[in-house]
Amino acid sequence: MALNVVVMAAGKGTRMKSARAKVLHRLGGRSLLQHVLDAAAPLGAMRTVVVTGHGAEQVEAAVAASGAVFVRQQPQLGTGHAVQQTVPALDDAADTTLILNGDVPLIRPETAAALAAACGGERLALLTVELADPSGYGRIVRDAAGAVTAIVEHKDASDAQRTIREVYTGMMAAPTALLKRWVMALKDDNAQREYYLTDIVGMAVAEGVAVVAAAASGETEVLGVNSPAQLADLERRLQRQRAEALMTAGVRLADPARFDQRGTLECGQDVEIDVNCVFEGRVVLGDGVSIGANCVIRDAEIGAGAVLHPFTHVEGATVGAGALVGPFARLRPGAELGREVHIGNFVEVKNSRLADGAKANHLAYLGDATVGPRVNYGAGSITANYDGANKHRTVIGADAHIGSNCVLVAPVTIGDGATIGAGSTIGKDAPAGQLTVARARQASLPGWQRPKKAPKA
Repeated sequence: MALNVVVMAAGKGTRMKSARAKVLHRLGGRSLLQHVLDAAAPLGAMRTVVVTGHGAEQVEAAVAASGAVFVRQQPQLGTGHAVQQTVPALDDAADTTLILNGDVPLIRPETAAALAAACGGERLALLTVELADPSGYGRIVRDAAGAVTAIVEHKDASDAQRTIREVYTGMMAAPTALLKRWVMALKDDNAQREYYLTDIVGMAVAEGVAVVAAAASGETEVLGVNSPAQLADLERRLQRQRAEALMTAGVRLADPARFDQRGTLECGQDVEIDVNCVFEGRVVLGDGVSIGANCVIRDAEIGAGAVLHPFTHVEGATVGAGALVGPFARLRPGAELGREVHIGNFVEVKNSRLADGAKANHLAYLGDATVGPRVNYGAGSITANYDGANKHRTVIGADAHIGSNCVLVAPVTIGDGATIGAGSTIGKDAPAGQLTVARARQASLPGWQRPKKAPKA
């Protein structure tokens, strides 16, 4: 099927009470508009046209990589007026034009495809859904044979029509040539002085063009966002969907109501995730990984059998199989932990590679370092990697032992099997297999008196 896709994204979203365009508010780690464009992508449209208006420059910049064509609706004079702006941009070779809403982010690709197929380049197809409480929605009115004859807005509906539970979702598909002619014939002779896209239903009926309905799978995929409360509600619905998908695949979530996936999450077998964990970007968890409570993990790969203890933050890092990290540890971009590495409480690692079996168990910093296998890195020790202008690297050889409260002033190399005495500041290379100590001689001063405050006048 040759297809145009139109995405309506011009609205301000007054009830959001935000300077940001409504469609750029985020849901599950992506903007509302990006969700819609991602849903439309599998349809293989010949052309995707995004109608922008409020915050147009920011909206267009945010989704420029999608390859969409942008048209602007200024001022905003209704849904029909928005589609009027797309007429010059539509590809006439596409027999069907699918219209989606940029603030309805959870539309499924399958539903969008079914809506386009229902049109088939010949019919006006409306996406509908049945609601337990349809208050406020336009009702789908059918004749005795079941054919759609009109959309009646709630405020204009009779008592009998208000009992109808099937409502219009704001999304449709139409034959391209007919859509272009219909929208250009719309009138603004209403109280709001706006051009309503739904008026084309009457035009189709008058011309004998079949009007059909395609049903959504449920209300969640057709819910729009108009306020922070609605955005929060949709966030929880989305997270519940993602949690259920993970649990179906065998992941053990301590509480699916306290789980947030804001990107892609790939899990092996027997993965366990405790409460209040946040996953952003692309995260891969190997078989048997255990994630403790209140962890934040972004763009990371965690190897099989690794354990992240509670309150651990990981970003742009890789963790080897069987490693133990945390609690209260931080792995920053470029951190690479080998197999069975231990990173303990209040340890920060940045742009450093720790080989198999290395340990930094307490209150330490490793930045721009290469750490050999089985190194023991003492509590309170740091690599002084920044000289005020440039970063420098520290190399620690295999089986070295770094005592507590040491400062390794980069660039510096600690040889294999070397021991650095506690409290040392090391600014020169330390030889392999030897004890290196760099600290002042201890002295005690007899008769020394601690300073005292002068008595108050």
